Amino acid sequence: MIRHRPYGSGHPYAESEDQRVPALPLDGQPVELRVRSSAAEVVCEWDGADLPMTPLYTGEGPVVTDGGHLAAAQAKAARAASGSWTVTTPPLVFGSRYRYRFREPGRATRWFEVSAARWTAGKIAVVGTDRVVPGSVEQLADADGPRRVRFAVRLAPGDHLVGFGERFNAVDQRGNDLDAVVFEQYKGQGAANRTYLPMPFAFVVGDEPWGFHVRTSRRTWYSTEGDLLTIEAEVSGDDLEIVFYDGPPADVLAAFLDEVGHPTELPSWVFRLWASGNEWNTQARVLHEMDRHREHDIPVGALVIEAWSDETTFTAFRGAVYEPSEEPHTLKDYTFPADGPWPDPKGMIDELHDRDVKVLLWQIPLQKMRPHPRHQAAVDARQLVERGYGVRAADGRPYRNRGWWFPLALMPDLSSQEVRDWWTAKRAYLVAEMGVDGFKTDGGEHAWGHDLRYADGRRGDDGNGLFPVHYARAFGDLLRAHGKAPVTFSRAGFTGSQPHGAFWAGDEDSTWTAFEASIRAGITASACGIVYWGWDLAGFSGDLPTAELYLRAAGTSAFMPIMQYHSEFNHHRTPIRDRTPWNIAEQTGDARVIPVFRTFAKLRERLVPYLTEQAAVAVRGGKPLMRGLFFDHMEHELWSYPLQFKLGDALLVVPVTTPGATEIAAYLPSGEWVDVWTGEVLTGGREATLPAPIERPPVLCASEHWPRLKGMFA
Repeated sequence: MIRHRPYGSGHPYAESEDQRVPALPLDGQPVELRVRSSAAEVVCEWDGADLPMTPLYTGEGPVVTDGGHLAAAQAKAARAASGSWTVTTPPLVFGSRYRYRFREPGRATRWFEVSAARWTAGKIAVVGTDRVVPGSVEQLADADGPRRVRFAVRLAPGDHLVGFGERFNAVDQRGNDLDAVVFEQYKGQGAANRTYLPMPFAFVVGDEPWGFHVRTSRRTWYSTEGDLLTIEAEVSGDDLEIVFYDGPPADVLAAFLDEVGHPTELPSWVFRLWASGNEWNTQARVLHEMDRHREHDIPVGALVIEAWSDETTFTAFRGAVYEPSEEPHTLKDYTFPADGPWPDPKGMIDELHDRDVKVLLWQIPLQKMRPHPRHQAAVDARQLVERGYGVRAADGRPYRNRGWWFPLALMPDLSSQEVRDWWTAKRAYLVAEMGVDGFKTDGGEHAWGHDLRYADGRRGDDGNGLFPVHYARAFGDLLRAHGKAPVTFSRAGFTGSQPHGAFWAGDEDSTWTAFEASIRAGITASACGIVYWGWDLAGFSGDLPTAELYLRAAGTSAFMPIMQYHSEFNHHRTPIRDRTPWNIAEQTGDARVIPVFRTFAKLRERLVPYLTEQAAVAVRGGKPLMRGLFFDHMEHELWSYPLQFKLGDALLVVPVTTPGATEIAAYLPSGEWVDVWTGEVLTGGREATLPAPIERPPVLCASEHWPRLKGMFA
């Protein structure tokens, strides 16, 4: 075996053991060439000369992973460098093409070509304004033509830069370097400055506000230095289109959504409490947890069942007995053994509906190939390959997932309506006969590689970011086709995701740092047109949150668009790590947890009409439901309090993210505000210190709205 992939796995942030580094070298830069081989000796033939190679990895030193239930998969990927070889070439010269290949005893690779690129003056098509700084446009080109374009726009001294999709690191991105590429960062998104849900769209908020949208689905980069914002983008050709919008943030967002699609209004039940646990993998366990909600008088509106399926097809309940079929199954095709994990899933869903609880099931947009598929999974895999329904690699073969989660799985090409219909038809009985109310459309980040091929004619560089958009769209269409609202719950997305369901912030630990990062994620995602957004309150992974963190997070989440708790799979070890209020109470020994959480859940029920009303305004072109204060207020002081946000037109939320706090410094925008807990009237346009008891998170109401809302807080 000998393998070299010039661009590696396509991982946007890491180099693989068999690639060229850098994949796109610059003029005067040497290149490291890597190859994977099990031979005892490997030689690189480079431009007419033999270059001996040395081992890339000696096997010494620890393998570092992110922890959690996927650590073993990460560790396996991290060890992949064992058996790889490396050599560094002489510097490359612009204008020359270089050929190379690799030899081991009795075998050689094909020939590869590479050329150096350099930045030169270039062309760019700009829509609508002359904001591009004259003389700033450059293109990066090699022997095959332009690869990237970059240019600068000018910022005023007091301007703030907000947007770029869901961002965990900051609300104001001025002074930061970032990019826009869909990526599954398992925990620590803020520290890594990576996101599941990027967009090449941003606001410039200042005395003369404006915004922009880079009209591309390819990767883009952004950096600020002094008064210049530099925008860089991959291109195919010698131009790039960008549109500028003038006006305040609300006008900029409305214009952007007119272009890329407005959110779809979802039913009011999405604003009730959502419950989930990755170890709720039997019907008995699910009903037990719902019974506990009833026992503790904690209302719940939606249940997300993650561990329901056989996890080879994601279409059949685990333990179901049925014959494999080329055609989609219906409910009558399944037998559910009485002693199985799900003896009567239809009856369970009916019972949950009788309890006024909606049900969502977990999905993954992959066809698992490890272990080797059998039974229905073998049929599905064969159909996907024989019908050409999968995303394809550059050589025409089916793309195999290159990430460390579900490695080597096939991926249906959901850019095709035919494939979307085929994929969702296998799940139609879940909606039409079982009565499922929605789907958690997890894992939309698995398309890696610039040279993938999609049925809609796109390649990986401009198609990968759109995969999660097609994915949520497919399941929304499935739900609509059977008379259900298109309630999907995704973590990945891109420009164009706005019309497709609800979103959550992805995987995160139970820490105060992650709490702050998730608030920033909600503010920035909402600023880009995501109306229905939430997070795994107090985190879903690692050690249980303290009672204080849990209640602070729950108190803030009660005033976010989606309020939900969730917990990671922990191999059923004890003590369990469920994020249910009763488990937190039991394991922390804090008697406040259940009664305070109950108070928040019941308050949430009373807020549903207000949230429904305000969401309807947002989806019809109004301001976001959860929004940064800059949408309504222009005082410079508010930027010193970036975690504060408004929920609709009336409510101002001041999250408490510091342990041990009994009060919090806040900025009250101009106007008159009412403390929703005490009824005290506060004058705005100033900084203030607000009381912050754990059972009463600091929330204020604009005085003009107080008469109609005060009953919710009684």
